[in-house]
Amino acid sequence: MGVRHREKPFWGVQYHPESVCTEAEGNRVIVNWFEEARRWNERTGREVLVDGRSLARAATKRSLLGQLAEMSKDDGEDRQWWEEFDADPILHSVTVPLPWGAQVPDIIEAVDPDGPERIVLDSANAAPATSRADVRGRYSIIAAGLDEALRIEHHTGDGYATVRLKSLKGLLVNISQQVTLSRYGDIWKLIAKFHEARHLSADDSSTTPFVGGFMGYITYEQGLADIGVSVDQPRPHHRPDVCLSWVTKSIVIDHLLGLIHLQHLRSSGTEDDTWLDKTARKLLSLQNSQRRQSFNSRKEAPHLTSPKARRPSRSTSIQTPLTKEYEDKVRICQEYIAAGESYELCLTDQTTIARPLSDRPLTELSDGNTSNQRKQRRSSSVTATAPPSSWSLYKLLRTRQPAPFASYLRLGEATLVSASPERFLTYDRSGLCSMRPMKGTVRKSEAVSTIEQAEKILHVPKEEAENLMIVDLVRHDLHAICGAGNVTVPDLLRVEEYQSVFQMITVVEGQLPNHGQERGYTGLDVLAASLPPGSMTGAPKKRSCEILKEIEGHKERSLYSGVVGYMCATGRGDWSVTIRSLFRWDDEQVAMEGEEGEEEKHEVWRIGAGGAVTILSTPEGEREEMFTKLAGPLRSFGEAC
Repeated sequence: MGVRHREKPFWGVQYHPESVCTEAEGNRVIVNWFEEARRWNERTGREVLVDGRSLARAATKRSLLGQLAEMSKDDGEDRQWWEEFDADPILHSVTVPLPWGAQVPDIIEAVDPDGPERIVLDSANAAPATSRADVRGRYSIIAAGLDEALRIEHHTGDGYATVRLKSLKGLLVNISQQVTLSRYGDIWKLIAKFHEARHLSADDSSTTPFVGGFMGYITYEQGLADIGVSVDQPRPHHRPDVCLSWVTKSIVIDHLLGLIHLQHLRSSGTEDDTWLDKTARKLLSLQNSQRRQSFNSRKEAPHLTSPKARRPSRSTSIQTPLTKEYEDKVRICQEYIAAGESYELCLTDQTTIARPLSDRPLTELSDGNTSNQRKQRRSSSVTATAPPSSWSLYKLLRTRQPAPFASYLRLGEATLVSASPERFLTYDRSGLCSMRPMKGTVRKSEAVSTIEQAEKILHVPKEEAENLMIVDLVRHDLHAICGAGNVTVPDLLRVEEYQSVFQMITVVEGQLPNHGQERGYTGLDVLAASLPPGSMTGAPKKRSCEILKEIEGHKERSLYSGVVGYMCATGRGDWSVTIRSLFRWDDEQVAMEGEEGEEEKHEVWRIGAGGAVTILSTPEGEREEMFTKLAGPLRSFGEAC
């Protein structure tokens, strides 16, 4: 449909020339518009002023480092202790063979079995070293020495960030300082400044994707604040929405080559603490035949073989979304879409699980620093009948639902167990950014067991429309930083196979302008400009998020729909969307009746799931998709408890 004013130079076309599938025709529409405007100017004698600048390919957002440079100059007189922390780092590394048959949890338990905090980015679907590993899951990255890692936290709505340091050179210090954000502008500029001051040059880089840097999580609510969607205040908690640890000791497993890289990013002038040598010896000890035989013969963790462990205890309560309520929410979404408020709404809901305490809150584990003290505190925090720990849940989920972007985080008050199949954003040292929006899901069954069968189901207008609308939204996010003409779609609507489902993905790439130059753009610019993940919101993003807040009853999604990942000191980064996951917070507990009838505290776990609603959706189909995505994490939880 098109309209034109009889006299004035107004033309209107109901059309989407910016869509990835209509770029050729879209270009023709733009050219036609330009020619009509030029002819109208000639006929009316209108003078057109041209200042010689070309804005067509320019980014619409200024770089974080550029904005920092324009603020008040730092004369160094009022620099804080944390700004000097681990400055001018130098990389030291050792490489050892990956023991045959060893899995990521085996490596962690051999190196640091009693660590109270952990960050594990686990390519749980990686093939053994003797075969070609899936390129989506070649590396697993483990943070070590988190007790001595500086951590930056921010609660959305606060005008400050909190910098924490638990211990230093083996001594407990428990430093916590609030940093006013007005000095930097916002949380992203503070992070950008800290990261840039510890940037490693090309000569200091490693062949591994991560040598040290920030690792952690960002919640969905932080993303809402970034796009101007208000987060309900006051909030019933004060949990971090940004929680990033500056990791200087790391273990990177190359599943393709069968290697383990031990890495220590130390400040220049500091003495070696022998961590590399000690850790290498521990890993080399796994090469002996007795341990290797143990790895080969062990198929599952011992607690999984017990019949009693396969059903939740009487004191465990599981509450899933109500079928009718969810279908009603789908209909409400379609009413908004029919009214022109949105093209697509990514509706979600949460399942809650209350069970007896398994992990003691980390705040109760911070008054000492020896492994014996940790063991004593941990053993006193749970009873003999306590359910499996979050670590056991992680080991089970990675076995039952292996994924290329799985993760385990026990960081501060947060615990996350994830089997995410979706990469959100990755960027390399050259400034090439890649995003992989995932939309379109079909569950594996006897009728749908091959890629070919899944493609017949997913390559239909409804499923492709879901993916395409998010693809165009992601392209829009990248254009803001990379500029028009610097964003491409090398892989469109590809169906991939996972453990229990088939998924449709698209790859969108963008090249950062002025990357590597002073005040230039970095991957952090793209990360900050792209949250929350488009595959978890809808299109257009801001209005869709506002609508979803209303439909979902103003419930916070929290870790679910956020991102987990790293930004390396070399300029690389990789982030996954937090889906197919379980999470909990230490401060969320409920009183329930225990096994013996007495009242006891229960921890609360949450599992988020949902799907994209379009005008072609059916309430029954969307409800089925939501429960399909919920099934994997929920089944693993039931087996473990």
